[in-house]
Amino acid sequence: MIKRIQTNQAPQAIGPYSQAIVANGFVFCSGQIGLTPDGTFAGDDVTAQTHQVIQNLKAVLEASGSSLENVVKTTCYLTNIAEFQTFNAVYETYFGNTKPARGTVGVNQLPKDAKVEIEVIALAS
Repeated sequence: MIKRIQTNQAPQAIGPYSQAIVANGFVFCSGQIGLTPDGTFAGDDVTAQTHQVIQNLKAVLEASGSSLENVVKTTCYLTNIAEFQTFNAVYETYFGNTKPARGTVGVNQLPKDAKVEIEVIALAS
């Protein structure tokens, strides 16, 4: 059984996809960028956007009945890989204890010219 997740505590999808899908004991969260729930950017730097991205993921995970502590895998996209250390410092404040598996990729561009995007897979509660 597949359950689609949608919450107003995170920005609405900007395309034909779900914020998350719960299936087979896992939550698959679509990539989040640094938009606030009302659709505006939290800031124009990687620090502010990373904080907002993770707050969005937290809201989506909580709407599914899961949490950041249940994240087992993240995939992170940065438009400027030179900002990796700055990004990593913020990321560590949220995932430092759980240390999920992770891939980080430098990309040319993200939707709405975001600086960072993160997608996660978590255990469903």
